[in-house]
Amino acid sequence: MDNHHDMVMRERERAAGAPPVHYFAYSTVLDRDAFHEWRAQHGYESFDLPAGRLAEAVDVGLVYDFPSRWWGGRVAGLADQPGARTFGLLFEIAGTDWPIVRHKEGAITNMAIERPVRVRVDGQELDAVAFATRPERASGDGPVSPRFVEALVRGAKSAGLPAAWLDELARSAR
Repeated sequence: MDNHHDMVMRERERAAGAPPVHYFAYSTVLDRDAFHEWRAQHGYESFDLPAGRLAEAVDVGLVYDFPSRWWGGRVAGLADQPGARTFGLLFEIAGTDWPIVRHKEGAITNMAIERPVRVRVDGQELDAVAFATRPERASGDGPVSPRFVEALVRGAKSAGLPAAWLDELARSAR
């Protein structure tokens, strides 16, 4: 467990009765094995992501804008890009569980921010919340992390995202 666990548990208590959140996940959280490892390391063994639905975020694209020492290079966030699309899964997260997702995505540690996205899912458009690099931490310095891209592709594949998207992800690191 890390020192953010207690903070998250307090946030969960304050979130009692909060409505569910539509969460658009597009990154390494989709790699279930890696997610379960993170969950165990941080003391959240009783939490699991519910079943997600294939979703396409519209007018946003992946940008490798966060230099990560842990990943050994830049990792991806989302940025507004008219006409672009990003595939992922849409989850409905219980309000009391949202602080755990915020921790996983780096919002608790001030690496990321919540941002609204519009997603297409099951033939309809919905509002959802995704995570992006905190603007003051964004940088294009250094190489893209090959290890991150491998995890990104592995997660996208295990989530059943479209084959063309997997190819695009693999090319995005070049």
